[in-house]
Amino acid sequence: MTGLRYVYAVCRPFGAPLQAQLTGVAGAPAKMLHHHGLIAVVSDVPERDFAEEPLRAHLEDLDWLAATARGHQQVIDALTAVTTPLPLRLGTVFRDDSGVRVMIEEREEVFLRTLERLDGRVEWGVKIYVEPTGQDDAAGPDAAEAKPVSGRDYLRQRRMRVRAHEDTWQRAERFAGRLHTLLSEHADAARLHAPQNSALSRAAGQNVLNAAYLVPRATSEEFVEIVDRTKGEEPGMRVELTGPWAAYSFVEPAAAEGTESGTQGGASGAQGAGSTGNTGEEGS
Repeated sequence: MTGLRYVYAVCRPFGAPLQAQLTGVAGAPAKMLHHHGLIAVVSDVPERDFAEEPLRAHLEDLDWLAATARGHQQVIDALTAVTTPLPLRLGTVFRDDSGVRVMIEEREEVFLRTLERLDGRVEWGVKIYVEPTGQDDAAGPDAAEAKPVSGRDYLRQRRMRVRAHEDTWQRAERFAGRLHTLLSEHADAARLHAPQNSALSRAAGQNVLNAAYLVPRATSEEFVEIVDRTKGEEPGMRVELTGPWAAYSFVEPAAAEGTESGTQGGASGAQGAGSTGNTGEEGS
């Protein structure tokens, strides 16, 4: 075989077949490498793009990185449909099959422990946004008639806007807290992520809750119904549900990390690639 080995995930052996002609990073077909009772799902990728130095350079190319992330996620999604995968970091690459086998042996204990904890579970993402009002302090649909007639009138209007803004955020925080508590009660685990920057995510409104929930597949339908019932419950708040995903937010760091490349068949350029996060979730 030629090229390097790109590793998507580690999982236990499973009986169901992967999608026919499943392709991943760089359009390469995904295949399974069995070792020590575990499976590494890999693709052959060209050294010209995935050796340490070119990979580091490519990580500065957002278009290349987005295409690579899509290929990575496509394989993870296919695995999630048939088993419980333990996704590795975007850009985890080894010299050859022997390097992948060494990685499995070195982390076998943490792989098995994590897979046992995640078995039969998927990740759901829930976000709450404060909807934009379409107005700001400088102007709005009624800006002309609302123009203050005096300094005192200006200060009064300013205080009202500040008070309304504070009330909205207090209401949003209470709603987010109630929903997070409720959903946590119906999940095996929960993670609160930092709110997303709307300028980067391009989502309308301001993000006040960005959470992930580890939910058994068997009760996922009930979980989704709970989230759906909250939509429209609080005026001016938008609830978004994404998933089911592989349990990115609940993988032990030691299980997901790659190691720095070397000439002895280690991972090439895995460090610095950054966690894949949940690419379909805009990095939940």
